Amino acid sequence: MQKSQLLPDGLLGVFRKQKYQLVGRHAAVKKCRWLHKSLVEDRSCYKNKFFGIKSWGCIQMTPTVAYCTLRCKFCWRVQPDEINIPFDETLLPNWNEPSYIVNECIKAQLRILSGYKSNPKINRKRYNEALEPQHVAISLAGEPTLYPELGELIKEFHRRNFTTFVVTNGTVPEALEALDEEPTQLYISVCAPDEKIFRMTCRPKISQAWQKITKSLELLSSFNCPTVIRHTLVRNLNMKYPKKYAKITNTYNPTYIEPKAYVYVGYSRKRLRFEDMPIHTEIKNFAEELSALTGYKILDEARDSRVVLLSRLEKPIRFL
Repeated sequence: MQKSQLLPDGLLGVFRKQKYQLVGRHAAVKKCRWLHKSLVEDRSCYKNKFFGIKSWGCIQMTPTVAYCTLRCKFCWRVQPDEINIPFDETLLPNWNEPSYIVNECIKAQLRILSGYKSNPKINRKRYNEALEPQHVAISLAGEPTLYPELGELIKEFHRRNFTTFVVTNGTVPEALEALDEEPTQLYISVCAPDEKIFRMTCRPKISQAWQKITKSLELLSSFNCPTVIRHTLVRNLNMKYPKKYAKITNTYNPTYIEPKAYVYVGYSRKRLRFEDMPIHTEIKNFAEELSALTGYKILDEARDSRVVLLSRLEKPIRFL
């Protein structure tokens, strides 16, 4: 791919307004609402409930904040045409080094945490642990597999004793195939049961995107780490044809399936309606259909996050 210029000021302004901590030319950190809830309300996200990941010790970051191969209707991130900025998200930048990104992401997380230091409501023990983060969610926004040194980025986090969850849309299978370091857990988002609904839901910017996702799914069996097929489900759009979703699971046999509700936040509100956000009961019913069709058992659910965990395992693998 060709190299692009720096991010336009207008786009940078939106990210800053939305409280992204920008890192270098193309990465970013953003405070997860569960970081706040874990410190102030003693609550934790589904990653803690399912896998033991401490919500207060988690950095939510992306190496590719403004670069993606899809324009998913449910994505919370701004898409440049929505603010009349001419910017091609598939023309890639000059990349920062992985060690630089890791260092700056940790600094950004500490800046976020500094605002809690004098808050009398915080759990002080959790706050002190949060100052030495232990986990990174490489997702947030954009497509992380567009970053050509993703394997080295994962390795750099692992050198610092982080666990790593990578969430990809699966449209860059060659990046997954070339990884020289596996994440702690790998997610592939499969947000449609077939190509027709995929085109309506995810609006690809590259050719053969559905076929590339298929190639990524074929790679799942080559990974030693736990793998997840995640379905972000939107009422009246892609939350239908469970038999087709089940066929995907039965073909590629991930460790887990995660049906999860679309959340009406950010710029997705310009593309979808509040009524398009499923309630947890709908996600649970969908999960029960998947369970019956695949033999995957429902291991757990998180009502606050509107997500259900299914697996052929008896219980989920916990990391911390």
